Amino acid sequence: MRFILINSEAFAILLSDHMTHDSVRIGLVSISDRASQGVYEDQGVPALQAWFGETLENPVEYVARLIPDEQSQIESTLIELADTARCALVLTTGGTGPAPRDVTPEATLAVAHKVLPGFGEAMRAVSLKYVPTAILSRQVGVTRGGCLILNLPGQPKAIKETLDGIFAAVPYCIDLIGGPYLEARPETVTVFRPKSALRK
Repeated sequence: MRFILINSEAFAILLSDHMTHDSVRIGLVSISDRASQGVYEDQGVPALQAWFGETLENPVEYVARLIPDEQSQIESTLIELADTARCALVLTTGGTGPAPRDVTPEATLAVAHKVLPGFGEAMRAVSLKYVPTAILSRQVGVTRGGCLILNLPGQPKAIKETLDGIFAAVPYCIDLIGGPYLEARPETVTVFRPKSALRK
C-alpha cells in the first residue's frame, strides 16, 4: 500500500475537483412579433445563453421559447415553464416598453404569486447608467411557486449589463423559494448570501 502526502491546499483543490454543483433548468423567452415571424433573427435567447455559459458553475438545461407580443401566449408560456417544465428561473427579453404591443410586464404580473419590486427598480437603475430612456422600461420581477421570473431588455448589450448588475441577488432568492443552489464563477459575478445560507 502506498501513501502520498499532500498539503492542505492541494487537498482542497482535489476536493473542489470532485464537488458537484446542483443542476438547474432555466427558461428563456424571447418576445418579439418580428423575430417570431422570421423577419429577423432572434438575439435575445443566444445572448442569455452566452451570459449564463460564462457565469454559472452549475450544469444548465435551457428551455427556450420565441413568441410574439401576445399577452395570452406570454402568460401560457410562463405558466408552462414554471409549472410544467419546473424551471427554477425564467428570463424574458423584450416587450417591456410603453408601445401598444409591449405587454410582457402585464403578462408576468398576471401569472405571479408574489411581486418583487426591488428587481424592477434595480434593473432600471442599472440601465440608467447607460441610457436615459431606461426610465421608460416597465420590467418586473416575480415568483410563481418555486420559479423566479425576470423581465430583461431585448438587446444583447443591455441584457449583459442588466444581468451583471442584478444577478448577485438572484441565487439567494432562488434558495428562498426552494430552488437549486446556484454558483457563479468568481471572476464573473460575486453572488451574495448571508453566512447562514452558505453551503458548507
